[in-house]
Amino acid sequence: MGKLEGRVAVVTGAAQGIGRAVSHRYAAEGANVAVVDINEEAATAVADEITAAGGTAIGVACDVGQRSAVDAAAAQVAAELGTIDVLVNNAGITRPAMLWKMTDEQWNDVLNIHVNGSFYWMQAVVPAMREAKRGWLIFSTSSAGIQGTIGQINYAVAKSGLLAMMRSAARELAPYNIISNAVAPAAATPMTETIRTDERFKSTYLDTIPLGRWAEPEEIAGAYTFLASDDTSYMTGQVLSVDGGRLMMR
Repeated sequence: MGKLEGRVAVVTGAAQGIGRAVSHRYAAEGANVAVVDINEEAATAVADEITAAGGTAIGVACDVGQRSAVDAAAAQVAAELGTIDVLVNNAGITRPAMLWKMTDEQWNDVLNIHVNGSFYWMQAVVPAMREAKRGWLIFSTSSAGIQGTIGQINYAVAKSGLLAMMRSAARELAPYNIISNAVAPAAATPMTETIRTDERFKSTYLDTIPLGRWAEPEEIAGAYTFLASDDTSYMTGQVLSVDGGRLMMR
């Protein structure tokens, strides 16, 4: 029996990268997975992969920056899979620019998807979790939200905001046995492709990683599985850095 047997899990931003890897891992551990993404075709393709491998999954289209879309997606998941036990707030975007060049649109778009989207999804799933007296909330943050970054002040602020959101949720929801934690993963997603491939950044960034290599999304998925399992029954308000030791070097 898998660690997540019978649980219903929502993973946002799940059509690629870490979200895709987490969806596959959750299904392999016995969860019924809602693969949520703004790209409906890509979300359905990931769900089909999981189903072909013997798991249970559905693809769900959702623009997390729109509350009405989140509410509709949450209702669809509950109707098709059952009460949501696990929420992985993973959807995100980047709009890089130095702070003196950043437009209002770049600033607002990033905060809307990361911060508002996570808040909307929390509000959509927490009432049923409170009633059930159990639940797992997991947030995808970043070392950028812990130590800042260059050229993406909007992203750093958004990821820092998610840490505050996670810890506040941990405090508010602890009486209902709802666990709230976060993962700060390494550069292992399509959003970080420039860092991993552009020679201007590649060697400099790699030099900050003690393990000396890039992560694969599948290496990150284990931390999300742990945080959605009973192994975290007495752990809330915490951040797991899965970054090859990078944060340790700061």
